[in-house]
Amino acid sequence: MDNKKKSKLQIPPWGWLIISFLVAMLLWFFLSVNEKTARSFPFLPAIIEALGTVISRGILAEDFISSMISVLSGFALGFVTAVPVAFLMAWYLPVRNILEPWIQFIRNIPPLAYVPLVVIAVGVGRKPQIIVIWLATFLIMTVTIYQGVRNVDETLLKAARVLGAKDKDLFIKVVFPATTPFILTAVRLGVSVALTTLIAAESTGASAGMGMRIRSFSNSFEVAPMLLYIILIGIIGITSEKIIKVLERKLTGWQEKREI
Repeated sequence: MDNKKKSKLQIPPWGWLIISFLVAMLLWFFLSVNEKTARSFPFLPAIIEALGTVISRGILAEDFISSMISVLSGFALGFVTAVPVAFLMAWYLPVRNILEPWIQFIRNIPPLAYVPLVVIAVGVGRKPQIIVIWLATFLIMTVTIYQGVRNVDETLLKAARVLGAKDKDLFIKVVFPATTPFILTAVRLGVSVALTTLIAAESTGASAGMGMRIRSFSNSFEVAPMLLYIILIGIIGITSEKIIKVLERKLTGWQEKREI
């Protein structure tokens, strides 16, 4: 009887989502009416009004498309370069000894620090934005995938070699499947880093973009549209996260996960 009552009292995932949303809205409302924070956190009506304003100005779609081109291009380039570099570092000691110190060194430098160098090297416009996002995503994804390859069970590799597998077979049939969860984790981290690097990337003389617009609104003290763009970047991030999680469940259904 007690177990039946307990199961009835359990809150479904969508219920927790609603509770989380209501708590966030309550906190937001409190910040919007508090004397010290009201100016920085205008409440929902002001955000809706700002949404109408940026749509009527015709800048929202332009900024969204511009930012997504930079983010997706930089992320795709980062992923395509990170996968082979991570595998080579994990598999071949000379490659690891040469590249690892530099990757560890550069990844601790904030993207904003090397924006001026990129601009001096390639000029302003789309290219430096993509380079800055590529560099940030490449570093985080390389480290994550590298750790995944290094953590492949040695027993599996030895068994495959005993059965006559060559390096090519090991990569395709053992290492890559075992590393898939780490690759997907790297993708999630890469998307997150690409979005968080957006403002730094679009400080390279961009004429449009969500990061550029946030800085523009900040300079003119237009708080409501600035907060709107910040919220939109968050929505893009959480939507990407959910899509990747669905993909992760489909591709790594075999992986055992701890249930809480």
